[in-house]
Amino acid sequence: MTKTPKEKKQSDAFVDAARAIGCDESEERFDEALKKVAKHKPPKDSEEGAAKSQPTQSKDDR
Repeated sequence: MTKTPKEKKQSDAFVDAARAIGCDESEERFDEALKKVAKHKPPKDSEEGAAKSQPTQSKDDR
């Protein structure tokens, strides 16, 4: 499907705005941003966490 001139102009404006605020398609920059957001390691399995992950029995299974 071919874009109309208005749609193309709007998408170009979006790309320009994204670049103006520092967005790009660089994998390295993405990894840097991800590290800022995902700083913490997931918690180790504890007794409480392991118990929650175990399937519970329904009344029919007993």
